[in-house]
Amino acid sequence: MTEAKGGKLTTHVLDTALGVPAAGLKIELYRLNGEARHKIREVVTNSDGRCDAPLLDGAAFETGTYELVFYAGDYLRASGQKLTEPAFLDQVPLRFGMAEEKHYHVPLLVSPFSYSTYRGS
Repeated sequence: MTEAKGGKLTTHVLDTALGVPAAGLKIELYRLNGEARHKIREVVTNSDGRCDAPLLDGAAFETGTYELVFYAGDYLRASGQKLTEPAFLDQVPLRFGMAEEKHYHVPLLVSPFSYSTYRGS
């Protein structure tokens, strides 16, 4: 992996069932190196469903393969939404690659029975 001083990684989460930002949702960030998975950070979304700072930026940003794990089930339960047991969605892992020194925005749109993501700006 090469160090990329100009890149950064951000995310946000929207609750599409309630039509609101997903506040209080735990997210873990992992860097993958072959089969090895190394936890880099753990954050909780703010009232706007965003993190207070980039997950990676500056010297901490490196190109490579990463995984975000969104604790959707915990959030959905706490928001009062009725879930099956076991929940259809609990932890939502998103594995993605960052190949350039650019801004990677990886949002999650979530509801009790679906999720989607995309590379945002």
